[in-house]
Amino acid sequence: MSLCRTLKNIVKRICDRRPKIEAKIVSLAKNELLKDRVILITGGSSGIGYSIAKAFLNSGSFVIITGRNQQKLQLALEQLARETNSNRIICQVFDNIDYPKFQSVVDQINSELEKKGEKKIDGFVNNAGINSTEVFPNFTSEKYDEIMTVDLKSVIFMTQAFGKYMVANKIKGNILNINSVSCIRPNNTIYGIAKRGVLGITLGAAKSLAPFGIVVNGIAPGPVATGMMNKNINDEITLNRVLLGRYILPEEIANMAVFLVSEMGNSMIGETIFMTAGAGRLTLDDVSYDYNLN
Repeated sequence: MSLCRTLKNIVKRICDRRPKIEAKIVSLAKNELLKDRVILITGGSSGIGYSIAKAFLNSGSFVIITGRNQQKLQLALEQLARETNSNRIICQVFDNIDYPKFQSVVDQINSELEKKGEKKIDGFVNNAGINSTEVFPNFTSEKYDEIMTVDLKSVIFMTQAFGKYMVANKIKGNILNINSVSCIRPNNTIYGIAKRGVLGITLGAAKSLAPFGIVVNGIAPGPVATGMMNKNINDEITLNRVLLGRYILPEEIANMAVFLVSEMGNSMIGETIFMTAGAGRLTLDDVSYDYNLN
């Protein structure tokens, strides 16, 4: 975004006298929609992944969260246990760039689950990812490789590995890819290009795995109030550039995730649910597509 446009947005926010928008957090009450399920969530220590883990625990699932930082994972685990009054959660250090090791990580976790008297993993949420501020025509090869490896290549090969694992073990369950509204917008960012690829692999994996009782779907949020958007839980969430007028809450994404991986969502195969706040096909003028050579 150009300096001029940035300054205009700052002045606009300062002068905006409209009342601040607040959103009531509506989370699912304790339920058994995911009773006896065992689900692994990448990037589960914060943001959308954390909210999904919390919703799954409240829905009766055993949950495994992964992330790159052991301390952060442990803190998240302890907080989730307190908030849900559940001890059916473990954490595992795993970086998406290590996707070739994913199958061995799943085997390792299953060994630990067996000791706890739990079933094998039967659900997988591809959530972890990174963003990029680079805009076309100023991509760099290094940033392209970084974003595409984490946000697309790892998703493809972890989905492939988990699908093989489920078929080999005759496990029926779910794979859920957390995508982005960027996947249907003109892709002037590397992040958006990667997310369009995630849309494709969600469709392809769904068609390949459905005959084995494995349901693959996706969720594509618009701007969500998380650290990736430089938002904390207590921040003001008004966002005038989208039709909803505010950021989406992680809890709203989590509610949909519960539906999609429960039996209620089994008739939805290969679908990506767009939770965009109106920042999808309805608006394209909320971000800049200026061709800036500087």
